Amino acid sequence: MSTTLMVLAGAILLFIGYVYYGKYVAEKVLVLNPDAKTPAETMYDGVDYVPTQAPVLLGHHFASIAGAGPITGPIAAAAFGWVPVFLWVVIGSIFVGGVHDFVALVASIRHDAKSIGEVVRAHIGEKGQFFFLCFSYLTLVLVVAVFTILVVGTFVSVPAVATTSLLFIVLAIAFGLAITRYKVPLGIATVIGVILLFLCVWLGVQFPIVASGTFWTYFCLVYIFIASIVPVWILLQPRDYLNSFLLYASLLGALVGIIIGGPALKFPAFISFNAAGPLFPMLFVTVACGAISGFHSLVSSGTTAKQLANEKDARLIGYGAMLIEGLLALVALATVAYLSQEGYATALAELGGPTGVFAAGVGHFMSFFGIPVAFGTTFGALAVNAFCLTSLDTATRLGRYAWEEFFSTRVPALADRYIGTAATVVLAGALALSGNWAAIWPIFGSANQLLAALTLLTASVWLTSLNRDRRPTMYPMFFMFAATLTALVFLIRDNLATGNMVLGIPGILLFVLAIFLVVEANKVLTKMKEEKPSIGA
Repeated sequence: MSTTLMVLAGAILLFIGYVYYGKYVAEKVLVLNPDAKTPAETMYDGVDYVPTQAPVLLGHHFASIAGAGPITGPIAAAAFGWVPVFLWVVIGSIFVGGVHDFVALVASIRHDAKSIGEVVRAHIGEKGQFFFLCFSYLTLVLVVAVFTILVVGTFVSVPAVATTSLLFIVLAIAFGLAITRYKVPLGIATVIGVILLFLCVWLGVQFPIVASGTFWTYFCLVYIFIASIVPVWILLQPRDYLNSFLLYASLLGALVGIIIGGPALKFPAFISFNAAGPLFPMLFVTVACGAISGFHSLVSSGTTAKQLANEKDARLIGYGAMLIEGLLALVALATVAYLSQEGYATALAELGGPTGVFAAGVGHFMSFFGIPVAFGTTFGALAVNAFCLTSLDTATRLGRYAWEEFFSTRVPALADRYIGTAATVVLAGALALSGNWAAIWPIFGSANQLLAALTLLTASVWLTSLNRDRRPTMYPMFFMFAATLTALVFLIRDNLATGNMVLGIPGILLFVLAIFLVVEANKVLTKMKEEKPSIGA
């Protein structure tokens, strides 16, 4: 069997899932209405609420959700063998992650484009919202801190990426002004923008900027503060849209190379039930964003919901973007599949981890159609950094949203975008500069997946209140709670046994929070069932 067949089979299954299951969820579960006005129109403010063309919003959404997770997760999880990873990426993307993102987006636009926390308040209660927003905000602070460190590390180790990223920012502002203020047609602006985008890549290689990690850390913190408070159309939206073409190009280049080169599938189909911990639950927590990610619900119900111009676009953006991310995860798996088991271990050690393996794999695949390996590898590294940077500034804006939503009814004076942004940047910056993030990182995977389970729980309650079919969210919810809570038990046990309170105590808090919300939601569901016996399972 070849790596080509593996990737093509996965791509075909993902496409079938979009056509049939995506259509079922859109028409029968969510009942999308293309004639309904969205919050982007009814609450337009020119800063956050801005109706956006579907291709632009898809670019923003995909670039925001596709951080390093769908690359690092499948490569790390390959320790179990390629077959378990392949199955979970395909099945998870279609039936779990895609539905999670899609429902979170639609639930948000049906609640004035507020976060899932507002949906929790409306259908589970104030206490549920309080804990959900606290949990979401702290998770976002961790995301900002970690992605700041990843971006800074890339800037220091590959100075060409730093130059290119700075030029991207300038180009994005010009693009945003062109299509919004000067009404340049999107097609013409895109062609010119993409040409200039690749010119920026070339200039970055020619004129790399060398600076210290401390300098770049402070630079990133100032940048994300500004990016979080300026109107989305002037920086965040156009930069993500243009960056998405870099991401699409790396994905397409790798796919073309895989098809032309037909690299043999050398990696073992299955290695062990206990490779990087027990297969259940660690496979599902490790693959993470390659199949489902709680962070996606914050993007769907944060920046994306405030820009959705028409409900009919929700299927492409909410469900489709997750399936594209699933395809990216399969390409990431392919960068391992052509290696032997020994070669995989060596590559992880010598190339600086999963992101290095991915970049090298992209370079190898592109060489099959004449692109020099060195250029292809650099291009792959640029794409990974673009993923990280887009997730970084989106997460900062989402942190500001969560802050504003939390204080708007509690301490209105603090519900200010400048205060919320400053608090998010300061907390994340302190964590990034202190180095303590490394100690907390192992719990991030479980926290992220737990957030997904809580979102699916909230969606199930919401669908029940509408007397709709809740099975598409309820069954994945059961599985995600089982996997996440089991992983947390292992994490708590191992860290308390070694006296590591930094990981043990947060794990306990997350576990208790999850149980609390499950109990509260169950009370609501029980009451609904008593009042409406006809509600479907």
